[in-house]
Amino acid sequence: MNQSKPTILIVDDDASIRFALTDALQSWDYDARSAGTVSEARERLEEDPPAAALLDIDLPDGSGLDLLENIKAESVDTIVIMITGNVGMPNVLTAFRSGAHDFIGKPVRLEELRLTLKNALETRELRREVKRTRRERSSSFTFEQILGDSPAMRYAIDLARKVADSDVASILLQGETGTGKDLFARAIHYASYRANAPYLAINCATLPATLIESELFGYEKGAFTDAKQTKEGLFEQAQGGTIFLDEIGEMELSLQAKLLRVLEEGRFRRVGGLKDLPLDVRIIAASNLDLKKAGEKGDFRLDLYFRLSVIQIDIPPLRDRAADVLQLAQHYIEKANIKRRGKKLKGLSKEVANIFCAYPWPGNVRELRNVIERASILEESSIVTLAHLPQDMVRSASVPVDTFNIVLPREGIEIDKVENELCRQAFERTGHNLSRAARLLGITRDQLRYRLRKLDDAGEAKAQANGE
Repeated sequence: MNQSKPTILIVDDDASIRFALTDALQSWDYDARSAGTVSEARERLEEDPPAAALLDIDLPDGSGLDLLENIKAESVDTIVIMITGNVGMPNVLTAFRSGAHDFIGKPVRLEELRLTLKNALETRELRREVKRTRRERSSSFTFEQILGDSPAMRYAIDLARKVADSDVASILLQGETGTGKDLFARAIHYASYRANAPYLAINCATLPATLIESELFGYEKGAFTDAKQTKEGLFEQAQGGTIFLDEIGEMELSLQAKLLRVLEEGRFRRVGGLKDLPLDVRIIAASNLDLKKAGEKGDFRLDLYFRLSVIQIDIPPLRDRAADVLQLAQHYIEKANIKRRGKKLKGLSKEVANIFCAYPWPGNVRELRNVIERASILEESSIVTLAHLPQDMVRSASVPVDTFNIVLPREGIEIDKVENELCRQAFERTGHNLSRAARLLGITRDQLRYRLRKLDDAGEAKAQANGE
């Protein structure tokens, strides 16, 4: 595949130098362009921003240092190398402060220029690759990726959005295992002004206290037996970014005290170190425990809890989000289809949908994802059937699969009341979503809408409010 040559702009008032550099650049397989004045250079820059610019400082109509500032303001990806005979310290400092990549004195040694330019363009490409990677990562962890229309979930997402780009330095996420605390943490980071800085995570439940301490704070050479060299901890590596402390409820009390001191003082010290280092990170802590209750029992420091929970976001379990279950199931079916060979899954059978809505999901969203992944591997039809659901799920579901037993009251009951009650329950269980409620009942949306209108004015208002 042919790739366009990198464009290099030469700005020098000496025509012989422009000619010599142009000849050299073309021999190195670059597209060379030149200008003899600041105004001419600005015209070239407007035509097409170059990959790199070679700038002289003393030009007939201005300073190359001013042009340097213009280039960095309008084309941040352009690498600038200053080439001049006026290599004074003030000029060097001004150039580097304004964003120059390097400085070469005259007369120019071509081999030095070739190597400097090669390294500069490699640096440029590396920076662009880092930007692309960060954009791709940030697009993979957005609030739009967190699914859920239930009121409790919408409240949690809206709260997370509000605090993401605030100056709040600590956030606490509480929720059962599998509810998506890590997704919330990443979405908060990538929606914040810290998005271009590192996001680092550590699971406090999987590492001993001594190892967590060195991972967080780093250590000095000789701090302990195996400390052969100085190591930066996460607090240093994540400067300007976010640290996610997962399962912080498992952190030992002695380390909790050290973490609290760091958060209060805004400084930390490497293990075995003597110098305090500034702290500029956002801490997002997460726990599947109720940390306040754990603190009241003495299992967690209450002062650390109050310091972490400046903003506390409670992520609801899936059993309290019945309206979201079918939406999530379809989402994971679509993801499974990407890997699935042959016939694609279209959805759930009616029996499976009923079980999914009734099942308590002790493993939350993670369990739902695993159930769909299992079915996508084993299922041969185009829909998920009972045959490939875990049997304990089928047995524990509160909705019978093959039969639906209703005990007729001794005094009897009007059948319309039974029908109306089932319609009301389906409508409430799906969060007032007409389409999903109709699927649960095995009727059309129009049939369900007609029955809801017979219920009462509130039911009719809800149906109209959903626009369905």
